[in-house]
Amino acid sequence: MAGSDMARDLHVKESPSDPPLWTADFRLFFAARTTSLLGDAMLPVATTAAVIRAGYGASGVGYALAALIAPFAALIIFGGVLSDRYGARRLMVVSDTARLCFQAVLALLFLLGTPQLWQILVLLALVGAGSAIFQPGVASVTPRIAQDVQKANATLRISESITAVIGPSLAGLLLAVASPAAVIALDALSFAVSGVCLFLLRSIPMGPFGRDGASSFRADLVEGWREFRARTWLWSVIVVYMFWQLAGAGPAMTLGYSTLVTDYGASTFGLVMSALGAGSVLGGIIAIRLRPRYPLRAGALSMIVWTLMPLGVALGLPAPLIAGCYAVSGVGMAFWIVMFHTSVQTHVPQDVLGRVHAYDAAGSLVMKPIGQAVAGPLAVVVGTVPLLGVSAGMALVTCALLLAIPAVRGLQRVER
Repeated sequence: MAGSDMARDLHVKESPSDPPLWTADFRLFFAARTTSLLGDAMLPVATTAAVIRAGYGASGVGYALAALIAPFAALIIFGGVLSDRYGARRLMVVSDTARLCFQAVLALLFLLGTPQLWQILVLLALVGAGSAIFQPGVASVTPRIAQDVQKANATLRISESITAVIGPSLAGLLLAVASPAAVIALDALSFAVSGVCLFLLRSIPMGPFGRDGASSFRADLVEGWREFRARTWLWSVIVVYMFWQLAGAGPAMTLGYSTLVTDYGASTFGLVMSALGAGSVLGGIIAIRLRPRYPLRAGALSMIVWTLMPLGVALGLPAPLIAGCYAVSGVGMAFWIVMFHTSVQTHVPQDVLGRVHAYDAAGSLVMKPIGQAVAGPLAVVVGTVPLLGVSAGMALVTCALLLAIPAVRGLQRVER
């Protein structure tokens, strides 16, 4: 009986009448995202190596990563309003242009010498601000160019994961033969390619979608908040993940990355991050085929394996075993992300999707830079291993809390 119930809950095989995914628009959008994400995957490796080589240590790495994320979390709500008001595609092209300029300046500074920490932080913050304008458009565009939203999200997640495999390795190779300027310059060029591809998306207008008449910026902001607050399952997930980002993901990134670079070397760090990307590829493939009736319930369960990521580093395992821990963690993380994004894009009306996505993204990330920034100084006091243990434990607490919320575990899959 249990096996029959599970079979009914999952839709694994596609119907021959399923709509095609690889339309001309989706190919352009896929190319834009893949190119941009490849550059993004190189940036953390180059930044981590550059900050440590400059003598700023783990705290400097935490500050740099926080500088990239904090403006994104702080400004993405406004980016959501702008996306719905002026058009997602238009704002995404503007964002790519701005980030191209900011990272070109950062590459020039690295080319001329070793930038001061404050210079790195300011430019990374500007890049993060540009991402805040860009990101709401991803959620708005995806359901408009793909009838099978879950398959589109899973495919984009696979692309992101593949670039996570290739990006760190490519960055490691470039860092071995050239300066960080080469990595950052290549990342800047990726924004140019992305902007051109998005500009060519002719079936999606540059203007806003489904908006009748003008409204004030404040009214749009309030409407987005009202739509976000009206969905208990959505704000509950975000509240839980605020705590996870503070005590789980934040320390795992700062201390895990720094420990891998200092104790194992930059090449091992790139290998481990590539293993994480490989696991994410597998998680995306699973998400294409596996269609749970209760997506958030299945996604929360899959996140249990994320605990292996901080635990592997905390236990000081050999590099191959740490890479295996990161790979398994990537499977669970990718599956959760596809389930959550698909739920948002299929349960929220298109005309407010940019704003609602902005609220959920801001809430999801607002505590992460704090966790990253304080992890280094706190590790000096209590030690790296205990903090990584807390990070692993927080992931289990997060999963338990999500499954304990009826609106989360009971949210059913819908087709759009």
